[in-house]
Amino acid sequence: MNNSTVNFTTSEASTNSTTHFINLVNITSLCAYSIAFLFGVPSHSYIIWLIVTGTGSGVAIEYFILNLSICEIGNSVNGLLFMLSNWFSSLFTFNLFLLGLIIAGRPLFQCLICVERYLAVVHPVTFLKYKPLRYRVICCTVFWIITLGFCLLCMLALSSGNHIRYGWLFSLQFLIFVSIQLFYLVAVLKALKQSGPGKRGKKREEENHMKRRAFYLILITTLSMVFTYVPYLIIAFFTMLTQQSVDVLWCIGLVCYVLGGFVQPVLYLHRVGKHPLSSN
Repeated sequence: MNNSTVNFTTSEASTNSTTHFINLVNITSLCAYSIAFLFGVPSHSYIIWLIVTGTGSGVAIEYFILNLSICEIGNSVNGLLFMLSNWFSSLFTFNLFLLGLIIAGRPLFQCLICVERYLAVVHPVTFLKYKPLRYRVICCTVFWIITLGFCLLCMLALSSGNHIRYGWLFSLQFLIFVSIQLFYLVAVLKALKQSGPGKRGKKREEENHMKRRAFYLILITTLSMVFTYVPYLIIAFFTMLTQQSVDVLWCIGLVCYVLGGFVQPVLYLHRVGKHPLSSN
């Protein structure tokens, strides 16, 4: 009788502890999605407004950042849809569709920005050749088509329960994106260490300043991508190898992803002098 009472009490305490832990994970996820929506949509909308109104360097120069901000607004809205899908199950399919923006949209446009900075520093002639807006529109159109393809893939793969292949594909594309950014990071760093022939004084100093800005931008973008996607990558490998999905790990990955989404807005607002900490 006493053993039964002890077992029952222990089981009840364990159940309460597990329930409390699950509630804590759910609350953390809801907070992360709320922050992504409440702060992500206004900040990226403000960036789009600054670019369109010509406050920055103009639409042509900042067209890639414009498309990245549009993608980030979609990511922020996806967080809202995820919360609403708890009450409206019909939104869940569209929520899976928008996951493609997380997996492909953000890293693709981040890579595009890094390529632009790389060409401006290492191949300035090529950069000037493809500087007109029409080439940027073509690049972004191709990348949006690829992103929409990933959106469809996410919707079909996750709705069908095919998580393993989905996890391997996600891991592979992440490694490709990071490798591309690291290549451009090293290339710009190498160009930064080399001095241009016959250039002295102010002209050389301005060129080195431009190279340093490009290097720091690519470095911060790459670190942001690592901070954003490495937790998801580790979780994906863990899930595929153990065949277990741990909610708390996905929650940690979500928090890292949400925080990583605010790096680009802070960089842009600081560059155009609109950030509160920027010196005018």
